[in-house]
Amino acid sequence: MNRDYYEILELNRNATDADIKKAYRRLALKFHPCKNKEVGSKVIFHDLGEAYDVLSDPRKKATYDKFGDEGLKGGIPVEFSSGGTWSSKYTYHGNPDKTFRQFFGGDNPFADFHTIESALQFSSLVVGVEKTQDSPIERDLPLSLDDLFHGCIKKIKISRRVMNEDEQTSSIKEKILTIEVKPGWTEGTRIVFTKEGDQGPNCIPADIVFIVREKPHHSFTRQLSDLIFKAKISLEMALTGFSVNVETLDGKLLTIPVNDIVHQSYKKVLSGEGMPLPQDPTQRGSLILTFDIEFPEKLCAESKHLIKQALNLKYSH
Repeated sequence: MNRDYYEILELNRNATDADIKKAYRRLALKFHPCKNKEVGSKVIFHDLGEAYDVLSDPRKKATYDKFGDEGLKGGIPVEFSSGGTWSSKYTYHGNPDKTFRQFFGGDNPFADFHTIESALQFSSLVVGVEKTQDSPIERDLPLSLDDLFHGCIKKIKISRRVMNEDEQTSSIKEKILTIEVKPGWTEGTRIVFTKEGDQGPNCIPADIVFIVREKPHHSFTRQLSDLIFKAKISLEMALTGFSVNVETLDGKLLTIPVNDIVHQSYKKVLSGEGMPLPQDPTQRGSLILTFDIEFPEKLCAESKHLIKQALNLKYSH
């Protein structure tokens, strides 16, 4: 991708060396990450450093002005040389803080501003009395109900920027983070990996936070440590009794008799058959059976008469 270094520094192509320095001074202070916390400021600050690195160097600037970004970074034939040699390819060192420090050095960056407040702001930027930590990076961790019932190990690969040994340049490296899911964890549980975000010379790496998100289950709905199982039954079953088969998350098949009259708000509770308790996984919540009663859409006259007889017989006793 071709870079327009003049546009990055908000200059036209007739800009003088003094114009270039003045533009970099103004924009670098404005977008320095330790001062500007807006999204994208780090990228802008990086681009400003690269643009100034090129346009402040007479050779680089001459090559860029004549051959553009491709010629600068791809190399060009060296004039009047034997053997058709090519110029070296330009690559930015990738550390805008280094460019920033080299530019300001012992100069007063607020020469154009006659206020103590500006000088104090720069002091906090360059001297860095205290590093600031980036905001936490939050990611969802989708887990099935089985994962949350039994517990499991999840390994997650991340890519992050780390500082090289010279403490000036950085590179992208991959790392595996291991999460030990505990039985009974609930929706919204947060797992924090401290300072595992991108590294930088003037910032403390952000924490990476994974947040548990519970996937829907085909049989159960969860309420804290209880499991809800809804069974469809007929009106006949609701009035005369029946049994419900439930396969639990730990592989048991429960046959549960229901001899009560089942109405719409009726529930049958089995203690100790729910989810493990987060604070003590040896203890478990309840399995709660609820019922969806299917009423017949139509009844013939004879059926209605028989039902009336049956109900009258019951209440007469």
